[in-house]
Amino acid sequence: MNTFDYSRFIAWFTSVLATLGSLYFSEIQGFIPCELCWYQRILMYPLIVILGIGFYKKDRNSAYYALPLSIIGMGVSFVHYLHQKTDFFKQAIQCTQGVPCSGQYINWLGFITIPFLAFMAFLMITVFVVYSLKEADHETD
Repeated sequence: MNTFDYSRFIAWFTSVLATLGSLYFSEIQGFIPCELCWYQRILMYPLIVILGIGFYKKDRNSAYYALPLSIIGMGVSFVHYLHQKTDFFKQAIQCTQGVPCSGQYINWLGFITIPFLAFMAFLMITVFVVYSLKEADHETD
């Protein structure tokens, strides 16, 4: 396996871990996802399939399908995290039904919440997918 394959594998594996983590929190711990959590799941779950098939088929183009999902996911999870941790975003976003988006089921070390974990997963996926694209460009030169 070359660096291109490793970076695509790490991106895929990160999406698998993030998905399993979200399912663990909701199905085993019983944490009910809020509206913004659902949006993050909608953006994360397809990445398993897109990145998995792309890794298996060694398809460079799968990165172009994954990047929009991971970048938008970073934005949604970052806004969700700010909503939890700052007063400004508490007023800007109002979850009208179900679980409030400002709720914090976990707060490890005073700053690690579920949206923070999602943000880090989306960030890692984005970084490794972009890196795989750069490596693929170097291999074709």
